[in-house]
Amino acid sequence: SGRSHNILNIRAIMDDARCFCAVRELRWPEGIRCTHCQSDKVVDHGHDETHPERQRYHCGNCNGYFDDLAGTIFRGHHRALSVWILCLYFMGLNLSSSQIARELELNISDVEERTGQLREGVVARKPRVKLHGEVECRDTRRVSEKKP
Repeated sequence: SGRSHNILNIRAIMDDARCFCAVRELRWPEGIRCTHCQSDKVVDHGHDETHPERQRYHCGNCNGYFDDLAGTIFRGHHRALSVWILCLYFMGLNLSSSQIARELELNISDVEERTGQLREGVVARKPRVKLHGEVECRDTRRVSEKKP
């Protein structure tokens, strides 16, 4: 066939319900806490209309509302959460944007935009490190493909 073969049909084993469940378990291992005030006086408040697997919550302490992705690098996306988790996974494997687009069957411009957002989100949440003493720095290179 003329279709290129994907590295692995990993999308078939992942779905949004599993991804949202994993996010909740990793984010709140001791129970859900308000993203505004950290209170545990939180109740379910339905689901998102566009992503039924995404749970909404209401805080009885500060009266705030939030959902599973509030304050995370995955907030504000319109595609399935599983797609962006896979995108992050492929970024970790050092795949280029065009390879990721091919694997996830997405438009390359969407992938380039989202990988940029994911990189910025990861960097913004990474704890700052204070260097002391003598520090050696080597060249850093980012792998990208030439555009036609």
